[in-house]
Amino acid sequence: MKESKTETAAITAVATRKPLTRADVTEMIVSAKIQKGIKWADVAKEVGLSKEWVTAGCLGQMTFDAQQAATVGKIFGLPEEAVKLLQVVPYKGSLPTAVPTDPLIYRWYEIVNVYGTTIKELIHEEFGDGIMSAIDFELDIVREPDPKGDRVRVTMSGKFLPYKTY
Repeated sequence: MKESKTETAAITAVATRKPLTRADVTEMIVSAKIQKGIKWADVAKEVGLSKEWVTAGCLGQMTFDAQQAATVGKIFGLPEEAVKLLQVVPYKGSLPTAVPTDPLIYRWYEIVNVYGTTIKELIHEEFGDGIMSAIDFELDIVREPDPKGDRVRVTMSGKFLPYKTY
Protein backbone atom coordinates (compact mmCIF):
# COMPACT_ATOMS: atom_id res chain seq x y z
CA MET A 1 0.00 0.00 0.00
CA LYS A 2 1.37 3.40 -0.98
CA GLU A 3 1.70 6.13 1.69
CA SER A 4 0.25 9.56 1.04
CA LYS A 5 2.49 12.64 1.17
CA THR A 6 0.84 13.61 4.47
CA GLU A 7 1.54 10.20 6.01
CA THR A 8 5.14 10.28 4.77
CA ALA A 9 5.62 13.78 6.22
CA ALA A 10 4.13 12.68 9.57
CA ILE A 11 6.38 9.61 9.74
CA THR A 12 9.44 11.70 8.81
CA ALA A 13 8.56 14.28 11.47
CA VAL A 14 8.32 11.60 14.16
CA ALA A 15 11.46 9.81 12.98
CA THR A 16 13.56 12.97 12.91
CA ARG A 17 12.16 14.63 16.02
CA LYS A 18 14.73 15.00 18.73
CA PRO A 19 13.81 13.16 21.92
CA LEU A 20 12.12 15.23 24.60
CA THR A 21 14.54 16.27 27.36
CA ARG A 22 13.96 17.25 30.97
CA ALA A 23 14.91 20.83 29.99
CA ASP A 24 12.13 20.72 27.37
CA VAL A 25 9.68 19.62 30.08
CA THR A 26 10.74 22.53 32.29
CA GLU A 27 10.13 24.92 29.39
CA MET A 28 6.69 23.37 28.84
CA ILE A 29 5.83 23.77 32.53
CA VAL A 30 6.99 27.39 32.72
CA SER A 31 5.14 28.25 29.51
CA ALA A 32 1.91 26.63 30.74
CA LYS A 33 2.30 28.34 34.13
CA ILE A 34 2.47 31.72 32.43
CA GLN A 35 -0.32 31.00 29.94
CA LYS A 36 -2.68 29.64 32.61
CA GLY A 37 -1.71 32.06 35.40
CA ILE A 38 -0.81 29.22 37.77
CA LYS A 39 0.91 29.89 41.11
CA TRP A 40 3.58 27.51 42.45
CA ALA A 41 1.81 27.39 45.82
CA ASP A 42 -1.34 26.08 44.08
CA VAL A 43 0.66 23.37 42.30
CA ALA A 44 2.28 22.38 45.61
CA LYS A 45 -1.12 22.16 47.30
CA GLU A 46 -2.35 19.76 44.59
CA VAL A 47 0.83 17.67 44.80
CA GLY A 48 0.73 17.69 48.60
CA LEU A 49 4.27 18.96 49.24
CA SER A 50 5.98 22.29 49.98
CA LYS A 51 5.99 25.03 47.35
CA GLU A 52 9.79 25.11 47.52
CA TRP A 53 10.26 21.39 46.78
CA VAL A 54 7.54 21.24 44.11
CA THR A 55 8.89 24.34 42.38
CA ALA A 56 12.39 22.81 42.36
CA GLY A 57 10.87 19.64 40.88
CA CYS A 58 8.99 21.55 38.20
CA LEU A 59 12.20 23.40 37.33
CA GLY A 60 14.04 20.10 36.85
CA GLN A 61 15.90 19.68 40.14
CA MET A 62 13.88 16.97 41.92
CA THR A 63 12.36 13.60 41.02
CA PHE A 64 8.59 13.19 41.24
CA ASP A 65 7.03 9.82 41.98
CA ALA A 66 4.38 8.50 39.55
CA GLN A 67 1.42 10.06 41.36
CA GLN A 68 3.13 13.42 41.83
CA ALA A 69 4.22 13.45 38.17
CA ALA A 70 0.69 12.61 37.03
CA THR A 71 -0.68 15.50 39.10
CA VAL A 72 1.89 17.93 37.69
CA GLY A 73 1.18 16.62 34.20
CA LYS A 74 -2.54 17.21 34.61
CA ILE A 75 -2.08 20.74 36.00
CA PHE A 76 0.20 21.81 33.16
CA GLY A 77 -1.35 19.70 30.36
CA LEU A 78 1.84 17.72 29.72
CA PRO A 79 2.08 14.79 27.31
CA GLU A 80 2.75 11.31 28.72
CA GLU A 81 6.41 11.41 27.63
CA ALA A 82 6.91 14.57 29.74
CA VAL A 83 5.17 12.99 32.75
CA LYS A 84 7.59 10.06 32.51
CA LEU A 85 10.58 12.42 32.38
CA LEU A 86 9.39 14.05 35.62
CA GLN A 87 10.10 10.66 37.25
CA VAL A 88 13.71 10.41 36.05
CA VAL A 89 16.48 11.41 38.46
CA PRO A 90 17.72 14.77 37.12
CA TYR A 91 21.20 16.10 36.66
CA LYS A 92 21.24 18.55 39.57
CA GLY A 93 22.50 22.09 39.24
CA SER A 94 20.58 24.42 37.01
CA LEU A 95 22.86 27.41 36.54
CA PRO A 96 24.03 27.93 32.96
CA THR A 97 27.31 29.61 34.02
CA ALA A 98 29.78 29.22 36.89
CA VAL A 99 29.06 32.76 38.11
CA PRO A 100 25.31 33.40 37.85
CA THR A 101 24.21 36.37 35.76
CA ASP A 102 20.60 36.61 36.96
CA PRO A 103 20.60 39.40 39.60
CA LEU A 104 18.57 37.50 42.20
CA ILE A 105 20.63 34.32 41.87
CA TYR A 106 23.81 36.40 41.87
CA ARG A 107 22.82 37.77 45.30
CA TRP A 108 22.91 34.17 46.62
CA TYR A 109 26.33 33.72 45.05
CA GLU A 110 27.40 36.98 46.72
CA ILE A 111 25.97 35.87 50.08
CA VAL A 112 27.99 32.65 49.90
CA ASN A 113 31.11 34.58 48.88
CA VAL A 114 30.73 37.05 51.75
CA TYR A 115 29.26 34.82 54.48
CA GLY A 116 30.30 31.32 53.35
CA THR A 117 33.40 31.09 55.52
CA THR A 118 31.45 32.54 58.47
CA ILE A 119 28.64 30.00 58.04
CA LYS A 120 31.22 27.20 57.77
CA GLU A 121 33.09 28.38 60.86
CA LEU A 122 29.94 28.71 62.97
CA ILE A 123 28.55 25.33 61.88
CA HIS A 124 31.88 23.64 62.67
CA GLU A 125 32.11 25.39 66.03
CA GLU A 126 28.59 24.25 66.97
CA PHE A 127 28.53 20.76 65.41
CA GLY A 128 32.11 19.74 64.66
CA ASP A 129 33.70 18.73 61.35
CA GLY A 130 31.01 17.90 58.78
CA ILE A 131 28.48 19.34 56.37
CA MET A 132 24.87 20.42 56.23
CA SER A 133 22.89 18.06 54.05
CA ALA A 134 21.14 19.38 50.96
CA ILE A 135 19.38 16.00 50.67
CA ASP A 136 17.81 15.76 54.14
CA PHE A 137 16.88 19.42 53.78
CA GLU A 138 13.98 21.81 54.13
CA LEU A 139 13.57 25.26 52.61
CA ASP A 140 10.92 27.85 53.40
CA ILE A 141 10.49 31.22 51.68
CA VAL A 142 7.99 33.75 53.01
CA ARG A 143 7.20 37.44 52.67
CA GLU A 144 7.86 39.39 55.84
CA PRO A 145 6.04 42.75 56.02
CA ASP A 146 8.26 45.65 57.04
CA PRO A 147 7.42 49.37 57.09
CA LYS A 148 10.69 50.12 55.24
CA GLY A 149 9.83 47.60 52.48
CA ASP A 150 8.83 43.96 52.57
CA ARG A 151 11.60 41.50 53.30
CA VAL A 152 12.30 37.99 52.06
CA ARG A 153 12.70 35.44 54.86
CA VAL A 154 14.54 32.32 53.76
CA THR A 155 14.87 29.46 56.23
CA MET A 156 17.12 26.51 55.41
CA SER A 157 17.29 23.43 57.59
CA GLY A 158 19.63 20.60 56.71
CA LYS A 159 20.67 17.55 58.70
CA PHE A 160 24.24 17.77 60.02
CA LEU A 161 26.42 15.01 58.61
CA PRO A 162 29.71 14.56 60.48
CA TYR A 163 32.77 13.36 58.62
CA LYS A 164 33.76 9.86 59.71
CA THR A 165 37.21 8.53 60.37
CA TYR A 166 38.21 5.19 58.87
